[in-house]
Amino acid sequence: MNSARPDPDWPLFGMVDDARPALQAALAEGPAALATIIALGGGGPRPVGTQMVFGAHGISGFLSGGCIEADVEGHARRCLDDGRPRRLVYGEGSPWPDIRLLCGARIEILVERILPDDPAATTLLALTRARTPAVWTSDGETRVCAETPPQSWPGAVTRAFAPLPRLVVLGGDPTALAIAGLGAQSGFETTLVRPKGPAAPPPLHGVGYSREAVGPALAAIGLDAWTAVAICGHDLELDHAALMAALPSPAPYVGLLGARRRLGERLDRLKAAGLTDAHLARLRAPIGLDLGGKAPFEVAVAVIGEIMATRHGHPALARRAVD
Repeated sequence: MNSARPDPDWPLFGMVDDARPALQAALAEGPAALATIIALGGGGPRPVGTQMVFGAHGISGFLSGGCIEADVEGHARRCLDDGRPRRLVYGEGSPWPDIRLLCGARIEILVERILPDDPAATTLLALTRARTPAVWTSDGETRVCAETPPQSWPGAVTRAFAPLPRLVVLGGDPTALAIAGLGAQSGFETTLVRPKGPAAPPPLHGVGYSREAVGPALAAIGLDAWTAVAICGHDLELDHAALMAALPSPAPYVGLLGARRRLGERLDRLKAAGLTDAHLARLRAPIGLDLGGKAPFEVAVAVIGEIMATRHGHPALARRAVD
């Protein structure tokens, strides 16, 4: 049996929320164990569907506040050895009463071994690359993955996957850099667009870079229903071109950095160019939640917060129409 590694001093592996990149990396090296929360009782720090991946040389994700991860890893390593799935229960009804959940929740977890040539995993990763929603159904031994929910069977659980969230930031000043950097740290596939910008990309980990003109850059990225756009160009022509491309697109969030007193003339110009009132009502301007700060990272927190509120459908924050 593989022995569990000692816990690191800092659990950075838990900062990655989406299991698919880690699953792809683990399967490139051999079998992986996938642990999924399939039921909760009494709340809990992580929702149903949260996952961890255990590979030959690493782990990713977290399932609680640190109460159960080490024990789950032990079961996952045994699952990798013998191939048998496990259904684990922590909290009320658990066979391990010494493992206490400080939140008082009951957490049920399915642990399953995934082989590198597993058809469901292959389909999941292919749909992920194609930015297509996927539905994963598994009982731990039999699993299927498809674009639409398959017919389920007794003991099977289902987990839906949306395409990975993306963020496009237009601009090159410190505020644009702060938004792009924080977006990448927050789990967005992030691209900074700065037409005719420096040849060298920005020194921001996890941030892509495009020097193309606005139209071709956004067309190459593709503004789909899982892509947010933050326009911070400080250039009327660049901003106008970006708004003309982004507002009619499926992008769920389009924000514009700029002074409120200039907003009316910008909206008039967009309407004259053919955008409708419905298009303009989608614009968040001035960009970001009103947190009161104007420093680059204060604005970045406000913008990423507003994007997340939109993504999760927060009733008070998800939509803020322009004045």
